[in-house]
Amino acid sequence: MDSKEITIIGAGVVDVLVGAVDEKIFTSSSSPMDFIEMSFGGDALNEAIVLSRLGKNVEWISKIGDDDAGQKILNYAAGNKISVEHLKVEAGLATSITIVLVKKSGERFFLTNPQASMRKLASQDILPYVGEMAQIVSFASAFISTTLDIAAMEKIFKAIKSSGKILAFDMKFPHYGETLPDMAGMLSNADYFFPNEEELATLTGDSDVDKNIAALLNHGLKCAVVKRGGKGCIIATKSERYEIPACRVEKVIDTTGAGDCFAAGFLWALSEGWSLENCGRFACAVASCSVEEVGAVAGVTSLEKVMTRYKDLH
Repeated sequence: MDSKEITIIGAGVVDVLVGAVDEKIFTSSSSPMDFIEMSFGGDALNEAIVLSRLGKNVEWISKIGDDDAGQKILNYAAGNKISVEHLKVEAGLATSITIVLVKKSGERFFLTNPQASMRKLASQDILPYVGEMAQIVSFASAFISTTLDIAAMEKIFKAIKSSGKILAFDMKFPHYGETLPDMAGMLSNADYFFPNEEELATLTGDSDVDKNIAALLNHGLKCAVVKRGGKGCIIATKSERYEIPACRVEKVIDTTGAGDCFAAGFLWALSEGWSLENCGRFACAVASCSVEEVGAVAGVTSLEKVMTRYKDLH
């Protein structure tokens, strides 16, 4: 493989997708579904797969178990040309398997095992490889691993930035009530942050997206990239602000992984040297491909497909 262009850090899981579900499934002993499919997910693995399909050489740093689910993930990564040189396979650890219940609207509900690999990625699985990471690094999703608290993430972020890398990160809802001031050390060492509106509101206690973006920048973040689902995204620095609409889609089937696909699209365009505005437009185009198929990345099949959507935004 040629020199890696982007390093992705974080979870990879086996997904079992079930839909379309409604409340009736809890009142019947058996319910016929439109689909029950095994797939792969996890924020970091989704990002890595999409970037590879878009033509980038990608490294994925994570931890899985030495079990059948873990082997399936390794085979999937290899089939998508993902470098796993620094991925840890741990004996005795269960690889995460997530049940994803999908409603007709595309809304999802997740059933997870808190003792499995997704929650167990630790500093020692990441820090030894900082010097070998690509120039662009994405830490996809803060707060997923219970062993990576804010102090641990801050240490990792500082190490990555000290090595001269460009650092982006994403998040899930905080486990222990973490707030924006708690994250000041993380934000000041990050170049790009990809929360969605609801996640960001949990950090500030405020639903005003513009106030929340200002708060991010005041805490030292260089560029806020706020995902807004069907409303697109807002990208802001101290000197620039862009509000970019989502791409139109015929029908939303499954929103699983749409945010991960958005992040991957932004990183792809960033690695190409595109402007912030065009990075956001390309990210929206990638996300729009994702929601039209069951599974996180099934709809993102080629750079050509995404480029067609991207051109429609201009």
